[in-house]
Amino acid sequence: MMIVSAYQNKPEFGRMSENIDRLLKAVDKQDFDILILPELFAVGYQFLNRREAISLAEPAGDGETYERISALARQKKALVIYGFPERDKGEHLYNSSLAVYPDGSFRLYRKTHLFDTEKEIFDPGDTGFSVFDFRGTRLGMMICFDWRFPEAARKLTLLGAQIICHPSNLVLPHCPEAMVTRVLENRVFAITADRVGQESRTGTELRFIGRSRIIAPDGIVLAEADNREEAFISAEIDPQVADNKDVTSRNNIFQDRRPEFY
Repeated sequence: MMIVSAYQNKPEFGRMSENIDRLLKAVDKQDFDILILPELFAVGYQFLNRREAISLAEPAGDGETYERISALARQKKALVIYGFPERDKGEHLYNSSLAVYPDGSFRLYRKTHLFDTEKEIFDPGDTGFSVFDFRGTRLGMMICFDWRFPEAARKLTLLGAQIICHPSNLVLPHCPEAMVTRVLENRVFAITADRVGQESRTGTELRFIGRSRIIAPDGIVLAEADNREEAFISAEIDPQVADNKDVTSRNNIFQDRRPEFY
């Protein structure tokens, strides 16, 4: 058994230190084995241009966000996953997530499917989807709009993921229900960590829908935040439940696949 959690925040754009301060205060008294934070959780979402995003970006495994999150992971003896703008090799810029272990080591994912104006800010992710281990549990990462592509969750499941970790900044209303479908398609756990609030820095107002969720392989929502407030949600799960792909005594979602017809 393990405790999995998500923190739903309302970041103030560009105020990295203050946004991280609020996170640390919110989880200080909480116990968890895995904590998922939203996409771009410490900096905000609506960049004026690519140059501004680069000014707020950090390399993977370096910078204030990594240093403070790795300290949290060490303190809690937990895995912490967070979304951030990643600066890599000069002018390369990715919308990324980092899974930080208690010893400071990490796994990196770069967002595969960029949404709307993100295409003007970020380079397309080039890591692809992969699965990694934490305390005998197999996890995979995807970010926000990746949910719209069923191949993302299916790829992670075929690679052996028991939990899909999903940092998000959702503005479309469909994802919370769609993630139930992704879970049922693959019989895995899914943790979506979203944000709330609004941003209108570019003249277009974006309202973020919240509703962070922890979903079990049978589609049951184990914990959910609302659509307005910062929140910490948590559930105790047995990740091995996700290894059972049987739907009935005669149906198995992997064994019944007929990819030669797809």
